[in-house]
Amino acid sequence: MTVRNLDALFRPKSVAVIGASERPGSTGAMVWSRLLEGGFEGPLWPVNPKYETLSGYPVIGDVGDLPQAPTVALICTPAASWPSIIHKLGGLGTRAAIIVGETRCDDDRLALRQALAAARPHLLRIVGPGSLGVVTPALRAHFGAPSCSVKAGGVAWVSQSNALTNAVLGWAHARGLGFSHAVALGGEADVDAGDVLDYLASDPGTRAILLELDSVRAARKFMSAARAAARNKPVLALRSGRDDPADALYTAAFRRAGMVRVDALDDLLDEIETLGVGRVAAGATATLITSDRGLATLACDAFAAAGDTLAPWPEQASQALQQALPHAVGGNPLQLGDDARPEHFGTALKLLAEHRGTGTAFVVHASTHGAPVGEVAQALIANQRFAYRGLLACFFGGLDAATRDALHAQGIPVHTTPQRLARAFARLVDYRMGRELLMQTPEGLPAEVPDAIDAAQAQARAALAAGERELTGEAAADLLRRFGLVIETARTADTAGVDERSDAAPASRESDCTETDAVSAPKPVVEIVVELHDDDNFGPVFSFTAPSADGVSEPLRLYGLPPLNPTLARDIVTRSPYARLIAPEPALAALTALSQAVCDVREIVGLTLTLRVYRDHVTVVAPTLSIAPTRSRLAIMPYPRRFEETLDWQGARITVRPIRPEDEAAHHDLVEAMTPEDLRLRFFGAVGSFDHSQLARMTQIDYDREMALIATVQSDEGLSRTLGVVRAVADPDNETAEFAVAIRSDQKGRRLGRLLTDRIIRYARARGTHWLVGEALRENTAMIALARSSGFTITPTEDPSVVGFRMALDTDADQEKSAATVRSAR
Repeated sequence: MTVRNLDALFRPKSVAVIGASERPGSTGAMVWSRLLEGGFEGPLWPVNPKYETLSGYPVIGDVGDLPQAPTVALICTPAASWPSIIHKLGGLGTRAAIIVGETRCDDDRLALRQALAAARPHLLRIVGPGSLGVVTPALRAHFGAPSCSVKAGGVAWVSQSNALTNAVLGWAHARGLGFSHAVALGGEADVDAGDVLDYLASDPGTRAILLELDSVRAARKFMSAARAAARNKPVLALRSGRDDPADALYTAAFRRAGMVRVDALDDLLDEIETLGVGRVAAGATATLITSDRGLATLACDAFAAAGDTLAPWPEQASQALQQALPHAVGGNPLQLGDDARPEHFGTALKLLAEHRGTGTAFVVHASTHGAPVGEVAQALIANQRFAYRGLLACFFGGLDAATRDALHAQGIPVHTTPQRLARAFARLVDYRMGRELLMQTPEGLPAEVPDAIDAAQAQARAALAAGERELTGEAAADLLRRFGLVIETARTADTAGVDERSDAAPASRESDCTETDAVSAPKPVVEIVVELHDDDNFGPVFSFTAPSADGVSEPLRLYGLPPLNPTLARDIVTRSPYARLIAPEPALAALTALSQAVCDVREIVGLTLTLRVYRDHVTVVAPTLSIAPTRSRLAIMPYPRRFEETLDWQGARITVRPIRPEDEAAHHDLVEAMTPEDLRLRFFGAVGSFDHSQLARMTQIDYDREMALIATVQSDEGLSRTLGVVRAVADPDNETAEFAVAIRSDQKGRRLGRLLTDRIIRYARARGTHWLVGEALRENTAMIALARSSGFTITPTEDPSVVGFRMALDTDADQEKSAATVRSAR
């Protein structure tokens, strides 16, 4: 359940085929044949006591007799033999195995459990059982039984289905498309989708990831991996079964992770073309270039259906094109005319390059006597460099393979219809928008009163101690009030409905602002039923159900994974047809407060209530809270409040706490307050200003993988100022965490760096991390002295200008006990 040793799987140096055979139709024969046909250049060792040679290779009779440990072992033998084989491979030092065979009965499943137990002491990773295999075309490594050879490309394919994997590989092969890796996960007994996503997130040969799955194992790990991957590259997901009751939850999870969900296999296949071939920077707009009015109409219809937007042209662009191409119909779409020549397409690209607001370039063309598609394709290749936001093409009637491959070689994707081109671009825009959602800075949350949170937790625990399993009425209202929610008294049925008055007055409230007067209150705009249930896979999950806005369409039902912040709550609210009828801020505050209650009171395992949404405020009606001593973990780790502390330091009262997304502005000020020399020493080179996306990565962290502790102080004006930050980023295995410190230049020499370093060491040790490491330029004597005084060992690195720090954290039983305490709290 980690990325440990997956590099052996994806960067193999040698391979053994256990059960290799020449018997036609056998699994061993298929796997051995495909390995040879692929042309893997490392050592190959067939293992089978029935043969002396296979295809000219000497056959080894037993796994224990292998001359050395293969990087990867392909296991094609019956299940009963797996435990013994895995035990021997682990002893040799093999780090990855692919089990091709299926588990078909209880005895097979028992053998699999024994094989996993045998692998565990050696950290040997197992793909499968029932895996079609793992293919890394750049290394000519066809490990398993794929139906065809696979070309190298920039897209990774990850699937839980063998049949679908074979179909996709065959489809791509016929079109000259390739993959960076292709993985058929099989039964996911060990290596699962989250592990592979984690690896591919930082794989430099993978530009995009296409994921096909029916279910997710280890939801928190999967969500962390997916979010990390989606920050770096497009991740598109296909999940069949729209009639599955859990399908909407998967849609919410994919969206929360920044992944783009596609609805059909055709759409996923199109992205092999778009993402595997192209270098397209998907903005919100595009320019359509064609020769014929009919084609322009068809393409515009396709763009409108896909939700794409054609860019408005500046007047200067129209004038320049009119002078250069007098027969063209200017504007967007640009119609070059029936007498267009191939060079006219290149001229259009050159002229549009000067006007970046025209967006991504699309060429839609059908062959004419004056502009055969082959010659137009060559013109696009010659002028592709002018399409600064990328270039996509659609040629009606198709292309010959040589021309298609030439376009691919220049990074120009080719689609067969305007509809497919438009949908492919729309998904790129969806990815950009989803990534921006991940990067958006939420509004700052209101100051919280820890006593209120403590009181809410105490109330839930006291109820459990009294044998209660449900809080209703005033008890539930009291708990929710502690999080700032307004509880409304019951309203008679004849007062409910939609208020269309523009001058509706706010509901009157009692002096404590926690109750409303049922008589004088206006009618709500909408009533939303909110439920929380503890999902077997994703843990606590919210569902929001609102009635149809038009009385005809289906009721709106959305899911949300806590924790929610105002930005994520806004994403939920804006998808409601009622959003334009209300002021959004009260609804955002209510959703965020509900999420905070669920995150802070871990005894809440379920809830049901109604959010009564008025034009300018929101109230809670009839809350019922289900409570229990334990519940599943949240799929996304919430803000870890337990690491907050306030202390006296150097005559000031400072707070040390985990960083939050709303700290972006203060973090910008911290960086701006550092001298160029301090920035150079911290970032190993000259550094200018950081843009929003860079600051968002620093402040919007995954608390399950990373910790950034900041020291803050309140200014006289009541604003929070960040004095310094220490950061530790753990690998997915939690084996090693890399740390770094940054202190405001005007705070250096006051031992703030030591204070923060001590706390990050304590945090990493309690989390169960084994090693804390770091690096500094050799000339950064202050950082080296800090590391040495904190207990790090100073080590050389491959770069003589850089020194390393290393500290072992798990050295005694007390530390292990501390780690167990924190892990249980998480």
